[in-house]
Amino acid sequence: MAGEMLHCAGREKKMEITNLTSKPLSLPLPGGKKVSLSPGKATPVSPKAIKHPPIVKLLEAGDIKKSESGPKLKERSAGKSGATFGVRVKGAGAMRQSGDR
Repeated sequence: MAGEMLHCAGREKKMEITNLTSKPLSLPLPGGKKVSLSPGKATPVSPKAIKHPPIVKLLEAGDIKKSESGPKLKERSAGKSGATFGVRVKGAGAMRQSGDR
């Protein structure tokens, strides 16, 4: 039974909040943290943050909206073609000294 609790603990759905105003917002999150959100942009937050009173107030005022974010990366790795992600490797050249010595 304890194994089931651990297995389900990480399965909370991530939420996204989107700034609907024409100005940047500084959103207070639980734990004394803040997130800055540009106009029209979205950011992922935990379900706990959605229930935070200042966030609820902004939701009711219509300044932000919430939505569930799906597993976007998992969809790509499930066989759908798209951009491949990799590590960029630059040349291993040393920095050159310039000027008088």
